[in-house]
Amino acid sequence: MLGLIATGTLINYLDRTILGIAAPSLTRELGINAALMGVVFSAFSWTYAASQVPGGAFLDRFGTRLTYFLSVGFWSFFTLLHALVGGITSLLGLRLLLGMAESPCFPANSRVVATWFPRQERAFATGVYTVGEYIGLAFLSPILFAMMATFGWRSLFIGAGVLGLAFAVVWWARYREPRESHANAAELAEIVAGGGLTDQPVRQAFDWRAAGQMLRRRQMWGICLGQFAGNATLVFFLTWFPTYLATERHMDWMQIGFFAVMPFIAASVGVLFGGWWSDRMLRQGKSPNVARKLPITLGLLLATTIVSANFVDDNRVVIAILSLAFFAQGMAALGWTLVSDIAPEGMLGVTGGVFNLAANLAGIVTPIIIGAIVATTGSFFYALAFIGCIALMGALSYIFVLGNVERIVID
Repeated sequence: MLGLIATGTLINYLDRTILGIAAPSLTRELGINAALMGVVFSAFSWTYAASQVPGGAFLDRFGTRLTYFLSVGFWSFFTLLHALVGGITSLLGLRLLLGMAESPCFPANSRVVATWFPRQERAFATGVYTVGEYIGLAFLSPILFAMMATFGWRSLFIGAGVLGLAFAVVWWARYREPRESHANAAELAEIVAGGGLTDQPVRQAFDWRAAGQMLRRRQMWGICLGQFAGNATLVFFLTWFPTYLATERHMDWMQIGFFAVMPFIAASVGVLFGGWWSDRMLRQGKSPNVARKLPITLGLLLATTIVSANFVDDNRVVIAILSLAFFAQGMAALGWTLVSDIAPEGMLGVTGGVFNLAANLAGIVTPIIIGAIVATTGSFFYALAFIGCIALMGALSYIFVLGNVERIVID
């Protein structure tokens, strides 16, 4: 089950981020400037963010298997259609549809982890599927740049779309809830003893009163502000990073294909290390407040080092700095573990939807602000400063706003 959601997450991020790889060629062919491209990068997150709560409610109502199948199928189809765009209007329309289709993915991932894993194993499990955000681009970047150089940017969307449609079939065939699976009684008992939600009710109507109570709790505000900040760093790497290397650092395509791998590998290591460290502290008797919050907070503080790339000239040092910052962002990407820990009973989908809504407001804001900065100044200097300041804000949110890591109880 963990392998399924890890693969789904890899394809999810591949589909949403290959636009960043295609951007330098696509913008020349379609005549799109930096400011307008910032809007295009942002468009995905408009509907992705707006669909989070409805997607989470759908997940709570109809369960993980059907929700994930429909999500993967539709987002892969819309990715495939990107290969046919002929102008800004069709490109924007498809980005909006892609965002809507992908919206249930991470709430569903969180539900799978909360369902199948005892509490002391959830952070590493979250790290394993979250690494899919990075590892696809980490190891596929040279192949994707070679494909683009040989067959053009449209080939990227064809390949990713076909891959996703094939995975949708695999998901439907293989995913099951614990009591519908081949797990034996001892395995089910271990999951239940560790707080796994094997008996979590599925078909629940949306409760506005309960949702309102949840939104007033400081735990929700703390994790939402923190995840917004962590996502800002991630969004930079998923959208503007190849353009930064091409325009600010004047690298050619082969250099970009090689150097772009390193920060994503670093982020993959960061998310696995953060998950392992968090679960290890929990097993050693540390409180959830320490075990869950410490890796994320340190990660966000370390991510602020991205600003120092503005003050060095050697491209190798720049890549080392960006790799360190992205490693740190990987550590901070464990916020989904907190969703499993604090979600009210029967509201895991909605809680995840609200959390991901806040996180992906960064996906709306960050590309537009960076695009405006680059278009106005002709440089990424203040763009990196912006990312560093947002990361610091996230660390302060986890330290001072979140409070105790405990399940929210609805009166």
